[in-house]
Amino acid sequence: MTSTDADQMRGAPIDSTTLTRSYFDHAATTPLRPEALEAMLPFLTDNFANPSGAHAESRRARIALDDARDQIAELLGVGPGDVVLTSGGTEADDLAIHGGWAARVADGSGRGVPAALVCAAMEHHAVLEACRALAAVSGAELRVVPSDRSGQIDLDALAEVSDPSVGLVSVMAVNNEIGTIQPLDAVARVVAEHAPGAVVHTDAVQAAPWLDLPAVTAGADLVSISAHKFGGPKGSGALALRRQALVRARIDGGGQERGRRSGTPNVAGAVGMAAALAATVLERHATVARVTALRNRLGDGLLATVSDIVETGDRDDRVAGILHLRIGGVEAEALVVLLDQAGVATSAGAACSSGAVEPSHVLGAMGLDPLESSTGIRFSLGVTTTDHDVDRALRQVPIVVDRLRH
Repeated sequence: MTSTDADQMRGAPIDSTTLTRSYFDHAATTPLRPEALEAMLPFLTDNFANPSGAHAESRRARIALDDARDQIAELLGVGPGDVVLTSGGTEADDLAIHGGWAARVADGSGRGVPAALVCAAMEHHAVLEACRALAAVSGAELRVVPSDRSGQIDLDALAEVSDPSVGLVSVMAVNNEIGTIQPLDAVARVVAEHAPGAVVHTDAVQAAPWLDLPAVTAGADLVSISAHKFGGPKGSGALALRRQALVRARIDGGGQERGRRSGTPNVAGAVGMAAALAATVLERHATVARVTALRNRLGDGLLATVSDIVETGDRDDRVAGILHLRIGGVEAEALVVLLDQAGVATSAGAACSSGAVEPSHVLGAMGLDPLESSTGIRFSLGVTTTDHDVDRALRQVPIVVDRLRH
């Protein structure tokens, strides 16, 4: 046992400045890829012009912006005119839900004014809160669909709440907390059968690093991504549109993004996002294989060395980068704090809001009680995760759990 481990067992404070850190929070944000930084630097220094201008400097910026948009569109499987650049995944979700609803109401297709919208109970708060806000201002009925015990949307329940009055359905591609891959093809079939006029949106923010987005999201009309989840810069995202889907602007002004999102474009962010997405797609097969092996070694090791521990969901239905565990008798927030002191960065399944720990709505949607939900902890791996990181987690987690239980 090392001196650090001994200190932990005695309950002595841990000086994290002396430790090499192991980062297991890639689902929250990822390190900036070198390819993204290299692409961005010219537009943070010499090529700083506004791409909406008419002079040579602006034209250079505009060419870079258009090239980035073309690349993002190709990688998402849509046309260049079908990508709306945003400030991130949250704005992309908000634009899809509010803007998609507004366009659906005003499309004049004769389908009638929609009266209801549907989302999955496991959605990210960017979707859940946007749907709740839309229901409040529009008077539409919000229908929320639970998940089964495996963490996938209940398709029978989706069919029950889907009818011709539904104007929009939002189901994420991959859950951000437990990593389950949602059956989007089946979702699209249910919607087509029961709510044929509805627009289908998917938050694909967590899918981008791990899955073939054009294939996985083929059934969705609107697809949201966020650059900092796959090695791009924070503050950049995109909404992709398929099958002539329409959105009405949430931000008015200069009419940028074909009138769908006004504001001076973030050229550096767009080129960084494009470079990061291209590198992610190029390396995805190898990355998924390597990270899957690391995730499985971490999961198997902790399941073997920590008592009263449960892995959430089936690994076959999860992306490579997420391992979610529930550890009996241990409050996740406390575990996260002590692991942080031990040089291991993780995330709790329970969120802290206004000083109060709230049970995970994701685990609640699966039918777990609040006490069990409060024990959930997420290890999320990424491109930079190493065997050394896994070794540290395998060493430190049993020590910290034992300390908390005693």
